[in-house]
Amino acid sequence: MKKILILGAGLSTSSLIKYLLDNSQEHDWKITLADYNEDLAKRKIAKHPNGKAIRFDIHNEEQRYAEVAAADIVISMLPASMHHLVAKACLQFKKNMVTASYVSAEVKNMNAEVEKAGLTFLNEIGVDPGIDHMSAMLIIDRIKEGGGQLTDFHSYTGGLVAPKYDNNPWNYKFTWNPRNVVLAGQGTAQFIRNGQYKYIPYHKLFSRIQRANVLSYGEFEVYPNRDSLKYRSTYGLDNIPTMFRGTMRRPGFARAWNVFVQLGATDDTYTLENSEHMTYRDFVNTFLRYERSVSVETKLAKYLGINEDSEIMYKLRWLGIFKRDKIGLKNATPAQILQNLLEKKWLLDEGDKDMIVMQHRFKYNINNAAREIISSLVVEGTDTVHTAMSKTVGIPVGIATKLILNGIINTKGVVIPTKRDIYLPVLTELEDYEIKFIEEKIEYREVE
Repeated sequence: MKKILILGAGLSTSSLIKYLLDNSQEHDWKITLADYNEDLAKRKIAKHPNGKAIRFDIHNEEQRYAEVAAADIVISMLPASMHHLVAKACLQFKKNMVTASYVSAEVKNMNAEVEKAGLTFLNEIGVDPGIDHMSAMLIIDRIKEGGGQLTDFHSYTGGLVAPKYDNNPWNYKFTWNPRNVVLAGQGTAQFIRNGQYKYIPYHKLFSRIQRANVLSYGEFEVYPNRDSLKYRSTYGLDNIPTMFRGTMRRPGFARAWNVFVQLGATDDTYTLENSEHMTYRDFVNTFLRYERSVSVETKLAKYLGINEDSEIMYKLRWLGIFKRDKIGLKNATPAQILQNLLEKKWLLDEGDKDMIVMQHRFKYNINNAAREIISSLVVEGTDTVHTAMSKTVGIPVGIATKLILNGIINTKGVVIPTKRDIYLPVLTELEDYEIKFIEEKIEYREVE
C-alpha cells in the first residue's frame, strides 16, 4: 500500500482528488487530504474508503514533519510561498514531491541535495505552467528531430468562462484565485521579436495586445506575460529570434482593465484610510482630481480620454464602481477593494462552466520551406467544482504522481516536465480525459 499526502484542498484540487481516489483501489493507495479547513477537506474526500481528511497547519513544524514522514509521496497544492517548507521536510525524510507551481528559488537551490538523495521533486505540472511545457516540447522536439530550425514561438493561455455561460459585458468570470487575477502582470513584460528585445512596463501592458483565433471559438486578445525570455533555455531555444508568451482574454477586456491600472486601483502596497466607510464611488474618486462640480463619471472619462458613453464606461458602470455601496473592508489596499467588488460580479453562477484555452504557434524552416504549426487546446469544465481549471491543473498532477509511484518517471532532482520521459506518458493519458491538442499545419514560401 502506498500513502499519498495532499497538502491543500483549494479550488484547483477537486479533479486531482477525484483522479487519485478513482485510481486508489487499482493501485492500492491511501490518500490523506490535509488542509487548515478540515471541513473542506472532509467534503472533498466524501467518506471515500481510501481517503482521509485532517486539519493541517503548514507552520506547525511537528505536524508537518510527522505527516511527510508517514507518506510515500507528497503533493503540495499550498500557496507557492509555502512549497519550500514542504520541500525541506520531503528532503529530510527522503520523500518524492509533486507540485503544480513554478519552481521557487528556495526549491531550485535544493537540486544538488535532491539528486544526491535520489529523489524527484516535480514542479510545474499543472496547466500553465505544466500542460503548456509538455505540449510545446512535444512539437519542438519533433521539429528538431525532423531537421527543422525554429524561428518563432508564441504560446498563449487563458482561463475564461465557456461561451454558453458568457453573459456579462467583460466576457470574464473568476476561474482561479481572484487575488492573482487582480495582481496579474505587475512588473515588466520581456520578450524577443525578430531578434529585438522588447520590454513593456506594467502601466503599458494592457494597451499592447496581440490577437489570436482559436479553432471554432473565435477571436481572443493576448497581453504579454512577465518574462518570456527565460523560456528560451527551458525549451532549448536559446537562439530563437522570436519568443513570446501571453495571457488570453476576450476582445475588449484589456482596454477596460487598463482603467484600473491607470488609476492605481490594482496597487497592493499601501492601505486606504477609513476604507471600511468609503463607497466604491469614493474609491474611484480618490484617484481623480478634486473638482467639486464635476461628476466622478465625467472626471474618469476625461482622465482616460474616452467618451462617457463608450463601451469601456459601460463595463465600468456594470461592475458598480460608481455606486454608493459601502466597501466595508478595514485598512484595505486598493487591490483588495477592487477584488472585493469583482468577487460580487465575476463569480461563476450555479450551473456555469468555465473554459481553458491554450494555443502554441511554431514557425520553422525545413527543406527550403517555411512552415507553421498551430496547436490549440480548449477544455470546458464539467460543473463549478470540476472546472476546466481544476481538471487541467489537477489531472496532470495526479497522473505524474502515479507515474512516479510506479517507477515510470524516475528523473532525479528538482525538475519540470520538459523531458520526453515525463511529458509523453502524461500527455498520452490526458487524452483519456479529453485534454487533447488539435494541430493545424501551414506551409509558406520557399526559403531563399
